[in-house]
Amino acid sequence: VQLQASGGGLVQAGGSLRLSCAVSGRTFHSYAMGWFRQAPGKEREFVAANRWGGTSTFYADSAKGRFTISRDSANTVYLRMNSLKPEDTAIYYCAASATRFGTREGLYEYWGQGTLVTVSS
Repeated sequence: VQLQASGGGLVQAGGSLRLSCAVSGRTFHSYAMGWFRQAPGKEREFVAANRWGGTSTFYADSAKGRFTISRDSANTVYLRMNSLKPEDTAIYYCAASATRFGTREGLYEYWGQGTLVTVSS
């Protein structure tokens, strides 16, 4: 399984970005997908996750109401981020799990390389 994240960039506070994560190598609908982020000098943290078939979703408190995780019929999961704040600046990673779903990093076996999001004030 390979994950390729993209869509990061520089945006002003209040702006929006949509991150994409393309999955290849196995039957996509079998996976739970998640987004995590790591800000400079901080540990990686959970952002959002979507369960098999898109029937269940978790969001971190910092993401609720502003971020939306979704996927389409192809092997791609998205993270739509609105009302971005400088504290959202981080490297964003997508992750996939073959059998489990949740907010902990250890549940996810496969990781993308990360895409940098920078929010200026």
